[in-house]
Amino acid sequence: MARQPEDTTKSKPNPKSDDSALIRELALLLDETNLTEIEIERAGLRVRVARNISIAASMPANYAPAAAPVTTAGPVPVADVAKHPGVVPSPMVGTVYWASEPGAKPFIEVGAKVTVGQTLLIIEAMKTMNQIPAPRAGTVTQILVEDGVPVEYGEPLVIIE
Repeated sequence: MARQPEDTTKSKPNPKSDDSALIRELALLLDETNLTEIEIERAGLRVRVARNISIAASMPANYAPAAAPVTTAGPVPVADVAKHPGVVPSPMVGTVYWASEPGAKPFIEVGAKVTVGQTLLIIEAMKTMNQIPAPRAGTVTQILVEDGVPVEYGEPLVIIE
């Protein structure tokens, strides 16, 4: 039986196609997990995939913010919520919970008076429950996030006036 000559035209790995496949895979992972950014490093190659997402786009389609009490200045437009002087932003990425456990009474409600340091919400991040304290005393006029939804760093959570 004759021996076949060795094929010297075997394809060599194409790093560019490997890189684009990795980027596509990371982009799909962003979509599946609703993350806005992911970064990995392998064998000296660092890849960061991110997308811009507005606060309104990250809220569920059926989400409607709690109604604000009527004041002489009028309600705060949704676009200006992040600039509101009483806004409490999320200090981390995670999942927001209104109460200490399912079915328990929420920490706060619209119209509730809060004191400095009082727990407003809990954000679960990396299996750790983090209490979010009130940075100032006042009245809760809006709760801007739904129970059990993911939040991003800096995302408005509550407005205290």
